[in-house]
Amino acid sequence: MMKPLLIYCYDAYCGWCYGFSPVIQKMEVQYRNVIDFEVLSGGMILPEKPRHIRAIADYIRESYKTVEDHTGILFGRDYLWHINNPEDSDWFPNSEKPAIALCIIKDEQPRLAVPFASALQYALHFEGRDLCDDEAYRHLLNSYQIYPELFYKKLHSAEYREKAYYEFALCKQLKVTGFPAVFLQITGNQFYAIAKGYTDYNTLKTRIENVLKETGNLKPGDKHQETK
Repeated sequence: MMKPLLIYCYDAYCGWCYGFSPVIQKMEVQYRNVIDFEVLSGGMILPEKPRHIRAIADYIRESYKTVEDHTGILFGRDYLWHINNPEDSDWFPNSEKPAIALCIIKDEQPRLAVPFASALQYALHFEGRDLCDDEAYRHLLNSYQIYPELFYKKLHSAEYREKAYYEFALCKQLKVTGFPAVFLQITGNQFYAIAKGYTDYNTLKTRIENVLKETGNLKPGDKHQETK
């Protein structure tokens, strides 16, 4: 019998997803024996023509503190430099390249999709790495046991670009209009929306438990890894 599937729709550039990263990582550790996890990139920023960071810097400058206050996450000084000094920044945000990178990891190390998605967000929002720059990924490759030559070949391949855009289409098919969004798939056509927007750990855990119990997928003898 197929395990239930948790589908996490996120975007590497989404600040609320960055705040949600500790929640989804903890959930994956706790429930990996009971649930399979899938991460889909949503394509939040896909401009037809490159748009400079100044186009969204004012919005981020006003909103990032709300994310910090609500989630406990911290945005890094090097990231905030680009937000506070957009005229001096060379950033042109685009969700395409980090989505391709995630597709590569999912093929090479499928069980590491959740931590890799979180690592991408940390690289951007805390370390201030430009995810449109190939070099922003190099420091992660050893940790995820990917040969650089293989990674960069796939990063620029039509095949993996198509995989990324397929994920964007799946998120639209799921009617995702904001990130993060989390679904629990029990059967081929049985989906439960369990998070729309940032959701704290205890709330998400309760919703998962309720769905699993309701559908008979969590029995008294089942074990999951408790975390503190």
